[in-house]
Amino acid sequence: MIRPCTSQDFDTIHAIVNDAAMAYKGVIPADRWHEPYMPKAELRAAISGGVEFWGFETEGTLMGVMGVQPVQDVTLIRHAYVLTSHRRHGIGGQLLRFLLARIGTPTLIGTWAAADWAVGFYQKYGFRLVSSEEKDRLLPLYWGVPQRQIETSVVLGDERWLSRKAHGSEGQR
Repeated sequence: MIRPCTSQDFDTIHAIVNDAAMAYKGVIPADRWHEPYMPKAELRAAISGGVEFWGFETEGTLMGVMGVQPVQDVTLIRHAYVLTSHRRHGIGGQLLRFLLARIGTPTLIGTWAAADWAVGFYQKYGFRLVSSEEKDRLLPLYWGVPQRQIETSVVLGDERWLSRKAHGSEGQR
């Protein structure tokens, strides 16, 4: 079952994110890795900043989470993680399809460039990489991440984003 997460799920979300993020250890640049990968204060800030988490639950236990965050004229998919022990069972795909069916705006996803499994996952669902120049413009505009993260990340857009871009109607802020 997919359901919205509540404040009572905070500790579970935190545990899922940090369990699943271990896949990044030794893959992303060492200066971007820290333990825990996402401290509780950072998770609280994401939620306060408008990230709404949804969870995939089986028998009363959350197995995966994915956040959505409306920002200006787009929606961002944020913090998509599945417990290591439950990967490759379709949980991430179910969460992504569920959320995309509810999003009415162009959708963007940012991830680490070195996380080829994540890039491939999103491409499987129709997202395409934007150019390096476009990524350099989008990450500070919509995510507000530090320069080093911009240098080591990619951005993928859905068909609505790509169509809007092709027609020259994306926001130029």
